[in-house]
Amino acid sequence: MIRGLARLSGLIDRFGALCGMLLIVYMLGHILLEVGLRLFGRSTYVLDEFIGYGVAAMIFLSLPYALERGALIRVPLLLERLAPRWRWPLELLAALGALAAFALLASSWFKGVQRSYQRQLISDTMAQTPLWIPEAAVLVGLGMLCLSLTVRALLILSRRGGYAG
Repeated sequence: MIRGLARLSGLIDRFGALCGMLLIVYMLGHILLEVGLRLFGRSTYVLDEFIGYGVAAMIFLSLPYALERGALIRVPLLLERLAPRWRWPLELLAALGALAAFALLASSWFKGVQRSYQRQLISDTMAQTPLWIPEAAVLVGLGMLCLSLTVRALLILSRRGGYAG
């Protein structure tokens, strides 16, 4: 069951990374369009706003994949010196601590998204973007990260003593 959940989480993580890559392509295209338009004295007038939304969504949608691939910053100074039987409790503590922090953040963020949706809040720009849309992208990324951290904690528990990190 844990392996099946890990496979599902991995698929979701890869989908988030794909979305992050597509957002990079979109941002490049938007920047190039803006440069071209400014050569002719025109503009989309939303570059800063949309690139900001894109960066936030890209970061949070890609975090679970980075966690899965071991690409997040870690300080292995202490862990490398410990035997595996002592390493897994620290890894579990780190995973559960991160899960608690991001779950709290996701819960708070959900309330903000809900409030933006209910009050029909829009950006104070020409685009008048409904704020719940970019906020929801960040919320989805937070939810994906919480799932990945949960799976990581379960894998650590299932492999305790023989945990490979």
